[in-house]
Amino acid sequence: MPDPTATQALGRFVAGSEWRDIPAELRHEAKRSILNHVGCALGTARDPAVLTALRVMRGLGGAQVATVFGQDTRLDAMGAAFVNAVASNLLDYDDTHLDTVIHPAAPVAPPVFALAEQRGLCGAAVLHAFLLGGEVACRIGNAVSPGHYARGWHITSTCGAFGAAAGCARLLGLSAEQAGHAIGIASSEAAGTVENLPNAAKNVSVGNAARHGILAALFAAEGYDAAPAAIEGRLGWARATGDVADMAAITEGLGTRWEIGRNTYKPYPAGIVFHAVIDACLELRARLDVPPEAIAAVTVAGDALLLARGDRVVRNARDSRVSIHHSAALGLLRGRAGVAEFETPAVEDPALAGFRAKVTAALDAMLPRGAARVTVRLADGRREETTVFTARGSEAKPLTDAELEAKYHENAALGGCPDRAAAQIEAIWALEEAPDLTRLMALLA
Repeated sequence: MPDPTATQALGRFVAGSEWRDIPAELRHEAKRSILNHVGCALGTARDPAVLTALRVMRGLGGAQVATVFGQDTRLDAMGAAFVNAVASNLLDYDDTHLDTVIHPAAPVAPPVFALAEQRGLCGAAVLHAFLLGGEVACRIGNAVSPGHYARGWHITSTCGAFGAAAGCARLLGLSAEQAGHAIGIASSEAAGTVENLPNAAKNVSVGNAARHGILAALFAAEGYDAAPAAIEGRLGWARATGDVADMAAITEGLGTRWEIGRNTYKPYPAGIVFHAVIDACLELRARLDVPPEAIAAVTVAGDALLLARGDRVVRNARDSRVSIHHSAALGLLRGRAGVAEFETPAVEDPALAGFRAKVTAALDAMLPRGAARVTVRLADGRREETTVFTARGSEAKPLTDAELEAKYHENAALGGCPDRAAAQIEAIWALEEAPDLTRLMALLA
């Protein structure tokens, strides 16, 4: 028998996984991911982009069977998945698999929640489906990185569609063959471009990844099929969107070495590659203890991804979250980098704008992804420098459960539901024992 294709191997993995075989630490990591995800979605409940998505999807939807986090309405499963995916990803505050820069929860958790709520499934099934979907997304991402992203494909949206399809296939109880077809069908849905990241079109691609996953799984359940090599075939998705897929990155250690277990959570609402910049600047600010006018120039060095994502003019809040210059200015001038520091008033603050002009970005190909070196030149000629290889919140310096809970409370307050946050957190930690999602969704509505 020939070796299975990527879609076939992933289909077998999704259908054959058993919850009892999932290690306890990975089960806990799933809850951490969900806690972070839901909090981020609640934090944007009042944002115009979320309310617009809600309005559009309400006009398109069917039976209102799924909860939209932080809202007073329900939508059909695909509509709720779309809006919740947009909400959780909007502030760049969500989780990150650093090797691929995929944000796994935004495209994978919302469709899993929506489908499970619609069908009355238990909390353990949700956690299991999320882990499987997140694993599929990250492994396919590993297989096409870095060429896929470098060619302009937004990897959270593209690989997220595969992950969403896999998670939903699991919840629907599809066979290995059907699950493989669901993942293959997703190859015809996976899209989203880096050029659109500073614009609202990014929201559409992330939302589509979530709802398309439901669609792919439902079609596979009804007998639709896909090419056996839909991912790595000569005219398949990987070749069409990047390089030849690295099959080993998809199949080796599948089910025993978990990429989703390497998920990380952000202490700052900005692109993950800017966290080392912020940490370095906070460290230099404390070390130097000088007024802003004493700083003549700042140089931020990093790898090609940092420069590609961050060397941009800051015109709006979206730009600020992917800006080397703004990140450095916050660390050195304000000494903090919370949600407010990336909103429009901060973007338009003359002091921050003036300081951003002092910052220069420089390529250092020797620095690994996620690292940054910051050099400050003072007006009196002195120079201070620091390099951060492992930013706070990274795999090497993960946020604690208590820090994730504090972040959740912050986001719940932003979204207008601080009084429910403690009960919501408790329900998420207890999700594995929940017979269904009724209590949690009632708290989130």
